[in-house]
Amino acid sequence: MVRRLTGRPMWLSMFAVVAALAVALPAAAQTTAMIKGVVKDDKGQPVENAKVSIDLQGGTARHFETKTNKKGEYTQIGLPPGQYKVTAEKDKLIAVINIPLRAAAPVTADLSLTAGGGGAAGAPAMSAALKKSFDEGLAFSNEGKHDEAIAKFNEAIGINAKCNDCYDNIGYSYTQKKDYDKAEEAYKKAIEVRADDAAAYSGLANIYNAQRKFDDAAKASAKATELAGAKSPMAGGDADALYNQGVILWNGGKIADAKKAFQDAVAANPNHAEAHFQLGMALVNEGNMAGAVGEFESYLKLAPSGPNATTAKAMVDQLKK
Repeated sequence: MVRRLTGRPMWLSMFAVVAALAVALPAAAQTTAMIKGVVKDDKGQPVENAKVSIDLQGGTARHFETKTNKKGEYTQIGLPPGQYKVTAEKDKLIAVINIPLRAAAPVTADLSLTAGGGGAAGAPAMSAALKKSFDEGLAFSNEGKHDEAIAKFNEAIGINAKCNDCYDNIGYSYTQKKDYDKAEEAYKKAIEVRADDAAAYSGLANIYNAQRKFDDAAKASAKATELAGAKSPMAGGDADALYNQGVILWNGGKIADAKKAFQDAVAANPNHAEAHFQLGMALVNEGNMAGAVGEFESYLKLAPSGPNATTAKAMVDQLKK
């Protein structure tokens, strides 16, 4: 229970709670993944109203489905991390690719429709040998066998040195091993191979944040957010990417900037419970108690049994006294 301290402004006592929560936030922030892209025909023209199926592979198979807009664009957020098969279809033309998604790591997957079912636009198809090594690496990674996963992804790189997804996955495995120097090296190599690799920038943000290099984390997170197309919430920005950016800024002590990121996340997705909660904490920090109550109450409506429900309820009870 948060208690009022006699003789001191209430927001000062609340600030201790805010500061105590900061270090724990990144893990809670990185629970879903995002994929976006453009579907084009064999002449390179955008395809409107193509059906895009996004299927999580493995024992916990799940199906997501969306359609492209007038510009051929599609976006799907809130995806559990894992290996996905992405299929685009329109007028008996089809494109299929397989792609890994990591938590808080937005991925761009452009597809080109053909009669034969091609794959990623502008990218050669995986050879059988490369796909075998890559898929085996993913399997080891999903089992938590990161040394074996790294070996397989390096094997795949030996077949194709331009496999940026291989470097991304190596970075992820080294991050899980807390070998941050090697993780950083892998993510930077992924960016060298593909400059717009949002997943690599997101990975860098995570490892910098884990090492409390908050300025570096903020820069990497901002780049990941930009590449994910989340810069403008009014243009359909990704709330998860904006929220993650806010967490990084918050942990770096940039509370005003973090507040703006949480506000943008709420604007992009009013049902993003964690963004409401963190915005409430930012408002407490600046002494806006009425605004904070509204955000905590929004959180409780959206996630009555969420990880921050007990804290949110305690805050509401205290602030309304």
